[in-house]
Amino acid sequence: MDFAYHYTAEQEAFRQEVRSWIEDQIPEGMPDPLDSKSMSKEVWLWVKEFRQALGNKGWLHPTYPKEYGGGGLDTEHAVVIMEELQRVDAPVDGLRFHDNTLDLPAIAVWGTEDQKKEFLPPRLTGEKLGWQLFTEPGAGSDLASLKTRAVKDGDDWIITGEKVFVGGDAGYGSSETKAPDEWQMGEMFCLAITDPNAPRHRNMGYFYIPGNASGVTAQTLDLLVGHGKRQLYLDNVRVPSSRLIGGEAQGWQVAQTTLEIEHGGDGAVFIRDTAIERIFDWARDTKKSRNAHDQQLMVDAFVDNECLRLFSVRNSWLYSAGQEMTYQGSQFALMGKESAIRVADNIREVAGLHSLVNVNDPEVLFDGEWESHQRESLAGAHPGGTIEVQKVIVARRIGVSRTKERAAPTPSTAT
Repeated sequence: MDFAYHYTAEQEAFRQEVRSWIEDQIPEGMPDPLDSKSMSKEVWLWVKEFRQALGNKGWLHPTYPKEYGGGGLDTEHAVVIMEELQRVDAPVDGLRFHDNTLDLPAIAVWGTEDQKKEFLPPRLTGEKLGWQLFTEPGAGSDLASLKTRAVKDGDDWIITGEKVFVGGDAGYGSSETKAPDEWQMGEMFCLAITDPNAPRHRNMGYFYIPGNASGVTAQTLDLLVGHGKRQLYLDNVRVPSSRLIGGEAQGWQVAQTTLEIEHGGDGAVFIRDTAIERIFDWARDTKKSRNAHDQQLMVDAFVDNECLRLFSVRNSWLYSAGQEMTYQGSQFALMGKESAIRVADNIREVAGLHSLVNVNDPEVLFDGEWESHQRESLAGAHPGGTIEVQKVIVARRIGVSRTKERAAPTPSTAT
Protein backbone atom coordinates (compact mmCIF):
# COMPACT_ATOMS: atom_id res chain seq x y z
CA MET A 1 0.00 0.00 0.00
CA ASP A 2 1.32 3.43 -0.97
CA PHE A 3 1.03 5.82 2.00
CA ALA A 4 2.87 8.65 0.24
CA TYR A 5 0.95 11.73 -0.83
CA HIS A 6 1.40 12.60 -4.50
CA TYR A 7 1.33 16.32 -5.16
CA THR A 8 -0.07 18.00 -8.26
CA ALA A 9 2.08 19.96 -10.68
CA GLU A 10 0.64 23.20 -9.30
CA GLN A 11 1.48 22.17 -5.73
CA GLU A 12 5.03 21.26 -6.74
CA ALA A 13 5.40 24.64 -8.42
CA PHE A 14 4.23 26.24 -5.17
CA ARG A 15 6.84 24.15 -3.33
CA GLN A 16 9.60 25.62 -5.48
CA GLU A 17 8.32 29.12 -4.73
CA VAL A 18 8.32 28.41 -0.99
CA ARG A 19 11.72 26.70 -1.05
CA SER A 20 13.34 29.55 -2.98
CA TRP A 21 11.86 32.16 -0.64
CA ILE A 22 12.99 30.31 2.51
CA GLU A 23 16.51 29.83 1.18
CA ASP A 24 16.74 33.55 0.40
CA GLN A 25 15.67 34.39 3.95
CA ILE A 26 18.13 32.19 5.88
CA PRO A 27 21.68 33.52 6.27
CA GLU A 28 24.50 31.05 5.73
CA GLY A 29 25.63 29.41 8.95
CA MET A 30 22.55 30.42 10.97
CA PRO A 31 22.88 28.37 14.20
CA ASP A 32 19.98 26.26 15.42
CA PRO A 33 20.33 25.96 19.21
CA LEU A 34 18.76 22.83 20.64
CA ASP A 35 17.82 24.57 23.88
CA SER A 36 16.38 28.05 24.22
CA LYS A 37 18.77 28.39 27.15
CA SER A 38 21.70 28.94 24.80
CA MET A 39 19.94 30.98 22.12
CA SER A 40 21.65 34.30 21.42
CA LYS A 41 19.78 37.59 21.12
CA GLU A 42 20.85 37.79 17.47
CA VAL A 43 19.30 34.41 16.65
CA TRP A 44 16.14 35.24 18.58
CA LEU A 45 15.73 38.51 16.69
CA TRP A 46 16.29 36.74 13.38
CA VAL A 47 13.58 34.22 14.29
CA LYS A 48 11.28 37.13 15.16
CA GLU A 49 11.92 38.83 11.82
CA PHE A 50 11.60 35.58 9.87
CA ARG A 51 8.33 34.74 11.63
CA GLN A 52 6.89 38.14 10.73
CA ALA A 53 8.11 37.91 7.14
CA LEU A 54 6.39 34.55 6.84
CA GLY A 55 3.29 36.02 8.45
CA ASN A 56 3.20 38.91 6.01
CA LYS A 57 3.01 36.39 3.17
CA GLY A 58 0.19 34.53 4.91
CA TRP A 59 2.42 31.47 5.30
CA LEU A 60 2.77 31.49 9.08
CA HIS A 61 -0.82 30.28 9.54
CA PRO A 62 -1.75 29.51 5.96
CA THR A 63 -5.19 27.94 6.47
CA TYR A 64 -6.67 30.81 8.49
CA PRO A 65 -8.79 33.36 6.58
CA LYS A 66 -6.98 36.22 4.87
CA GLU A 67 -9.25 38.78 6.48
CA TYR A 68 -7.68 37.96 9.85
CA GLY A 69 -4.07 37.73 8.68
CA GLY A 70 -3.90 34.12 7.54
CA GLY A 71 -3.12 32.83 4.09
CA GLY A 72 -6.53 31.51 3.07
CA LEU A 73 -4.81 28.41 1.62
CA ASP A 74 -5.96 24.80 1.57
CA THR A 75 -4.41 22.02 3.63
CA GLU A 76 -2.21 20.70 0.82
CA HIS A 77 -0.47 24.05 0.36
CA ALA A 78 -0.06 24.39 4.13
CA VAL A 79 1.61 20.97 4.20
CA VAL A 80 4.03 22.05 1.49
CA ILE A 81 5.02 25.07 3.59
CA MET A 82 5.53 22.93 6.69
CA GLU A 83 7.60 20.37 4.79
CA GLU A 84 9.88 23.05 3.38
CA LEU A 85 10.33 24.72 6.75
CA GLN A 86 11.24 21.44 8.43
CA ARG A 87 13.58 20.52 5.57
CA VAL A 88 16.08 23.28 6.45
CA ASP A 89 18.49 23.18 9.37
CA ALA A 90 17.60 26.51 10.90
CA PRO A 91 15.79 27.67 14.06
CA VAL A 92 12.37 27.84 12.43
CA ASP A 93 10.70 25.15 14.61
CA GLY A 94 8.02 24.13 12.16
CA LEU A 95 5.24 26.71 12.06
CA ARG A 96 5.43 27.80 15.69
CA PHE A 97 8.73 29.64 16.04
CA HIS A 98 8.93 29.59 19.82
CA ASP A 99 5.30 30.67 19.97
CA ASN A 100 2.34 28.95 21.63
CA THR A 101 -0.44 29.20 19.04
CA LEU A 102 -3.10 27.20 20.87
CA ASP A 103 -5.12 30.33 21.56
CA LEU A 104 -5.88 30.72 17.86
CA PRO A 105 -8.42 27.89 17.47
CA ALA A 106 -10.18 28.98 20.65
CA ILE A 107 -10.57 32.54 19.41
CA ALA A 108 -11.62 31.34 15.97
CA VAL A 109 -14.39 29.17 17.47
CA TRP A 110 -15.50 31.13 20.53
CA GLY A 111 -14.46 34.73 19.89
CA THR A 112 -16.84 37.47 18.80
CA GLU A 113 -16.24 39.11 15.43
CA ASP A 114 -14.74 42.14 17.19
CA GLN A 115 -12.38 39.87 19.14
CA LYS A 116 -11.30 38.03 16.00
CA LYS A 117 -10.56 41.33 14.23
CA GLU A 118 -8.60 42.65 17.20
CA PHE A 119 -6.69 39.60 18.41
CA LEU A 120 -6.10 37.35 15.39
CA PRO A 121 -4.17 39.65 12.97
CA PRO A 122 -1.18 40.37 15.24
CA ARG A 123 -1.02 36.68 16.18
CA LEU A 124 -1.46 35.27 12.68
CA THR A 125 1.12 37.61 11.19
CA GLY A 126 3.68 36.86 13.90
CA GLU A 127 3.70 40.30 15.46
CA LYS A 128 2.79 38.98 18.92
CA LEU A 129 3.66 35.72 20.67
CA GLY A 130 1.30 33.66 22.82
CA TRP A 131 1.67 32.11 26.27
CA GLN A 132 -0.63 29.49 27.77
CA LEU A 133 -1.61 30.09 31.41
CA PHE A 134 -3.43 26.91 32.41
CA THR A 135 -1.31 24.79 34.79
CA GLU A 136 -0.86 25.85 38.40
CA PRO A 137 1.29 24.49 41.26
CA GLY A 138 -1.74 22.53 42.49
CA ALA A 139 -3.63 22.05 39.23
CA GLY A 140 -2.01 20.12 36.42
CA SER A 141 -3.62 16.85 35.40
CA ASP A 142 -6.72 17.92 37.34
CA LEU A 143 -6.96 21.31 35.64
CA ALA A 144 -10.46 21.97 37.00
CA SER A 145 -8.99 22.34 40.50
CA LEU A 146 -7.20 25.59 39.63
CA LYS A 147 -7.17 28.43 42.19
CA THR A 148 -6.56 31.57 40.12
CA ARG A 149 -9.48 33.94 40.69
CA ALA A 150 -11.12 36.54 38.43
CA VAL A 151 -13.36 39.01 40.27
CA LYS A 152 -15.73 41.32 38.38
CA ASP A 153 -15.10 45.04 38.92
CA GLY A 154 -17.44 47.11 36.79
CA ASP A 155 -16.58 46.41 33.15
CA ASP A 156 -13.26 44.81 34.12
CA TRP A 157 -12.02 41.64 35.75
CA ILE A 158 -9.33 41.58 38.45
CA ILE A 159 -7.24 38.41 38.15
CA THR A 160 -5.02 37.05 40.93
CA GLY A 161 -3.17 33.77 40.98
CA GLU A 162 -0.11 31.75 40.01
CA LYS A 163 0.70 29.75 36.87
CA VAL A 164 3.61 27.41 36.10
CA PHE A 165 5.34 25.84 33.07
CA VAL A 166 4.48 28.89 30.97
CA GLY A 167 6.02 29.92 27.66
CA GLY A 168 9.80 29.99 27.51
CA ASP A 169 12.79 32.23 28.04
CA ALA A 170 15.24 32.63 25.17
CA GLY A 171 18.91 32.85 26.13
CA TYR A 172 18.32 32.71 29.87
CA GLY A 173 21.55 30.74 30.41
CA SER A 174 23.55 33.98 30.44
CA SER A 175 22.87 37.66 30.99
CA GLU A 176 24.72 38.24 27.71
CA THR A 177 22.23 36.18 25.71
CA LYS A 178 18.94 36.53 27.60
CA ALA A 179 16.26 38.19 25.51
CA PRO A 180 14.37 40.92 27.41
CA ASP A 181 10.92 39.89 28.60
CA GLU A 182 9.28 42.70 26.65
CA TRP A 183 10.48 40.99 23.46
CA GLN A 184 8.95 37.68 24.48
CA MET A 185 5.72 38.32 26.37
CA GLY A 186 2.82 38.88 23.99
CA GLU A 187 -0.74 37.68 24.61
CA MET A 188 -1.46 35.26 27.46
CA PHE A 189 -4.55 33.04 27.43
CA CYS A 190 -5.49 32.30 31.00
CA LEU A 191 -8.06 30.19 32.86
CA ALA A 192 -9.41 31.71 36.08
CA ILE A 193 -12.29 30.93 38.44
CA THR A 194 -15.10 33.46 37.98
CA ASP A 195 -17.66 31.88 40.32
CA PRO A 196 -16.23 29.80 43.20
CA ASN A 197 -19.73 28.66 44.16
CA ALA A 198 -20.61 27.19 40.76
CA PRO A 199 -20.02 23.51 39.85
CA ARG A 200 -16.69 22.43 38.42
CA HIS A 201 -16.34 23.02 34.67
CA ARG A 202 -19.01 25.75 34.88
CA ASN A 203 -17.12 28.17 37.09
CA MET A 204 -14.29 29.66 35.07
CA GLY A 205 -13.47 32.11 32.30
CA TYR A 206 -10.92 32.12 29.47
CA PHE A 207 -9.13 35.49 29.57
CA TYR A 208 -6.77 37.09 27.08
CA ILE A 209 -4.18 39.04 29.09
CA PRO A 210 -1.61 41.38 27.51
CA GLY A 211 1.93 40.37 28.43
CA ASN A 212 2.73 43.93 29.47
CA ALA A 213 -0.25 44.19 31.83
CA SER A 214 0.45 45.73 35.23
CA GLY A 215 0.74 43.13 37.98
CA VAL A 216 2.31 40.36 35.87
CA THR A 217 5.64 38.97 37.11
CA ALA A 218 7.59 36.21 35.35
CA GLN A 219 10.24 33.99 36.94
CA THR A 220 12.37 31.59 34.88
CA LEU A 221 12.40 27.88 35.76
CA ASP A 222 15.54 26.01 34.66
CA LEU A 223 13.95 22.63 33.93
CA LEU A 224 15.08 19.38 32.33
CA VAL A 225 14.13 20.49 28.83
CA GLY A 226 16.21 23.68 28.87
CA HIS A 227 13.42 25.85 27.49
CA GLY A 228 13.33 28.14 30.51
CA LYS A 229 9.68 27.66 31.35
CA ARG A 230 8.20 30.41 33.48
CA GLN A 231 6.34 30.70 36.73
CA LEU A 232 3.91 33.61 36.47
CA TYR A 233 2.42 35.63 39.29
CA LEU A 234 -0.76 37.58 38.62
CA ASP A 235 -1.29 40.27 41.24
CA ASN A 236 -4.58 42.11 40.76
CA VAL A 237 -4.19 42.16 36.99
CA ARG A 238 -6.97 44.26 35.46
CA VAL A 239 -8.47 42.89 32.24
CA PRO A 240 -11.42 44.46 30.38
CA SER A 241 -14.48 42.30 29.70
CA SER A 242 -13.70 42.58 25.99
CA ARG A 243 -10.81 40.20 26.67
CA LEU A 244 -13.03 37.42 28.01
CA ILE A 245 -13.33 34.76 25.29
CA GLY A 246 -16.75 33.09 25.51
CA GLY A 247 -19.05 33.60 28.49
CA GLU A 248 -17.85 34.17 32.03
CA ALA A 249 -18.71 30.55 32.93
CA GLN A 250 -17.59 28.98 29.61
CA GLY A 251 -13.84 28.92 30.20
CA TRP A 252 -13.66 25.16 30.51
CA GLN A 253 -15.46 24.66 27.20
CA VAL A 254 -13.26 27.24 25.44
CA ALA A 255 -10.14 25.60 26.90
CA GLN A 256 -11.21 22.24 25.49
CA THR A 257 -10.90 23.67 21.97
CA THR A 258 -7.34 24.70 22.81
CA LEU A 259 -6.61 21.27 24.27
CA GLU A 260 -8.22 19.41 21.36
CA ILE A 261 -5.58 20.88 19.08
CA GLU A 262 -2.79 20.51 21.65
CA HIS A 263 -3.50 16.79 21.82
CA GLY A 264 -3.07 16.46 18.06
CA GLY A 265 -6.66 16.73 16.88
CA ASP A 266 -5.59 18.63 13.77
CA GLY A 267 -2.80 16.18 12.91
CA ALA A 268 0.18 16.82 10.69
CA VAL A 269 1.36 15.23 7.46
CA PHE A 270 5.06 15.68 8.02
CA ILE A 271 6.76 14.43 11.19
CA ARG A 272 10.53 14.32 11.08
CA ASP A 273 12.56 12.73 13.88
CA THR A 274 16.14 13.66 13.10
CA ALA A 275 17.41 11.74 16.14
CA ILE A 276 16.34 8.51 14.38
CA GLU A 277 17.98 9.65 11.16
CA ARG A 278 21.20 10.28 13.09
CA ILE A 279 21.28 6.83 14.70
CA PHE A 280 21.08 5.15 11.31
CA ASP A 281 23.86 7.35 9.92
CA TRP A 282 26.05 6.82 12.99
CA ALA A 283 25.46 3.06 13.01
CA ARG A 284 26.56 2.79 9.39
CA ASP A 285 29.71 4.83 10.03
CA THR A 286 30.68 2.90 13.16
CA LYS A 287 29.65 -0.55 11.81
CA LYS A 288 27.09 -0.88 14.63
CA SER A 289 24.54 -1.59 11.92
CA ARG A 290 26.09 -5.06 11.51
CA ASN A 291 24.95 -6.10 14.98
CA ALA A 292 21.62 -7.96 14.76
CA HIS A 293 20.42 -6.72 18.15
CA ASP A 294 21.17 -3.10 17.29
CA GLN A 295 19.53 -3.54 13.89
CA GLN A 296 16.33 -4.67 15.60
CA LEU A 297 16.38 -1.72 18.00
CA MET A 298 16.85 0.80 15.19
CA VAL A 299 14.16 -0.74 13.03
CA ASP A 300 11.79 -0.77 16.00
CA ALA A 301 12.43 2.95 16.48
CA PHE A 302 11.84 3.65 12.79
CA VAL A 303 8.61 1.63 12.70
CA ASP A 304 7.43 3.29 15.93
CA ASN A 305 7.88 6.73 14.41
CA GLU A 306 6.35 5.70 11.10
CA CYS A 307 3.21 4.39 12.82
CA LEU A 308 2.94 7.68 14.71
CA ARG A 309 3.27 9.58 11.44
CA LEU A 310 0.45 7.61 9.84
CA PHE A 311 -1.90 8.29 12.75
CA SER A 312 -0.99 11.97 12.47
CA VAL A 313 -1.74 11.89 8.73
CA ARG A 314 -5.08 10.27 9.52
CA ASN A 315 -5.92 13.08 11.96
CA SER A 316 -4.83 15.70 9.46
CA TRP A 317 -7.16 14.27 6.83
CA LEU A 318 -10.09 14.06 9.25
CA TYR A 319 -9.49 17.64 10.38
CA SER A 320 -9.09 19.10 6.89
CA ALA A 321 -12.21 17.24 5.73
CA GLY A 322 -14.26 18.72 8.57
CA GLN A 323 -14.97 15.31 10.07
CA GLU A 324 -16.19 15.19 13.67
CA MET A 325 -13.57 13.43 15.76
CA THR A 326 -13.77 11.65 19.08
CA TYR A 327 -10.77 9.85 20.58
CA GLN A 328 -8.32 10.46 17.71
CA GLY A 329 -6.52 13.51 19.12
CA SER A 330 -5.80 12.00 22.53
CA GLN A 331 -4.99 8.66 20.91
CA PHE A 332 -2.26 10.41 18.93
CA ALA A 333 -1.04 12.29 22.02
CA LEU A 334 -0.88 9.04 23.98
CA MET A 335 0.99 7.25 21.21
CA GLY A 336 3.39 10.15 20.77
CA LYS A 337 4.29 10.38 24.45
CA GLU A 338 4.89 6.64 24.78
CA SER A 339 6.64 6.36 21.43
CA ALA A 340 9.11 9.14 22.31
CA ILE A 341 10.23 7.27 25.42
CA ARG A 342 10.60 3.97 23.55
CA VAL A 343 12.58 5.57 20.73
CA ALA A 344 14.88 7.37 23.18
CA ASP A 345 15.46 4.08 25.03
CA ASN A 346 16.40 2.34 21.76
CA ILE A 347 18.78 5.11 20.72
CA ARG A 348 20.42 5.02 24.14
CA GLU A 349 20.86 1.25 24.00
CA VAL A 350 22.47 1.42 20.56
CA ALA A 351 24.61 4.53 21.07
CA GLY A 352 25.38 4.02 24.75
CA LEU A 353 26.91 6.97 26.55
CA HIS A 354 27.28 8.85 23.27
CA SER A 355 23.56 9.62 23.55
CA LEU A 356 24.07 11.38 26.91
CA VAL A 357 26.96 13.69 26.03
CA ASN A 358 25.84 17.30 25.85
CA VAL A 359 26.89 20.15 23.64
CA ASN A 360 29.61 21.37 26.05
CA ASP A 361 31.61 18.13 25.85
CA PRO A 362 34.39 17.80 23.21
CA GLU A 363 33.18 14.23 22.46
CA VAL A 364 29.65 15.38 21.65
CA LEU A 365 27.96 13.98 18.54
CA PHE A 366 25.52 15.85 16.28
CA ASP A 367 25.91 19.04 18.32
CA GLY A 368 24.25 17.42 21.33
CA GLU A 369 21.02 16.53 19.54
CA TRP A 370 20.84 13.06 21.08
CA GLU A 371 21.32 14.33 24.62
CA SER A 372 18.60 16.93 24.09
CA HIS A 373 16.36 14.24 22.59
CA GLN A 374 16.83 12.07 25.69
CA ARG A 375 15.66 14.90 27.95
CA GLU A 376 12.77 15.90 25.69
CA SER A 377 11.45 12.35 25.53
CA LEU A 378 10.94 12.31 29.30
CA ALA A 379 9.60 15.82 29.71
CA GLY A 380 7.23 15.38 26.76
CA ALA A 381 5.17 12.86 28.71
CA HIS A 382 3.58 15.67 30.74
CA PRO A 383 2.52 18.76 28.73
CA GLY A 384 -1.06 18.89 27.50
CA GLY A 385 -2.10 16.06 29.78
CA THR A 386 -0.05 13.12 31.01
CA ILE A 387 -0.12 9.61 29.55
CA GLU A 388 -2.72 8.64 32.14
CA VAL A 389 -4.90 11.65 31.30
CA GLN A 390 -4.86 10.78 27.60
CA LYS A 391 -5.94 7.22 28.43
CA VAL A 392 -8.89 8.56 30.45
CA ILE A 393 -9.96 10.85 27.59
CA VAL A 394 -9.80 8.02 25.06
CA ALA A 395 -11.78 5.76 27.39
CA ARG A 396 -14.49 8.37 27.85
CA ARG A 397 -14.80 8.97 24.14
CA ILE A 398 -15.08 5.34 23.12
CA GLY A 399 -17.63 4.64 25.84
CA VAL A 400 -15.72 2.35 28.19
CA SER A 401 -15.59 4.82 31.08
CA ARG A 402 -18.17 5.75 33.72
CA THR A 403 -18.77 8.95 31.77
CA LYS A 404 -18.83 9.66 28.06
CA GLU A 405 -17.78 12.84 26.33
CA ARG A 406 -17.53 14.31 22.85
CA ALA A 407 -14.62 16.10 21.29
CA ALA A 408 -14.58 19.88 21.61
CA PRO A 409 -15.44 22.06 18.62
CA THR A 410 -12.50 23.21 16.49
CA PRO A 411 -12.18 25.62 13.55
CA SER A 412 -12.70 22.58 11.33
CA THR A 413 -15.99 21.40 12.83
CA ALA A 414 -17.45 24.70 14.02
CA THR A 415 -17.76 26.25 10.56
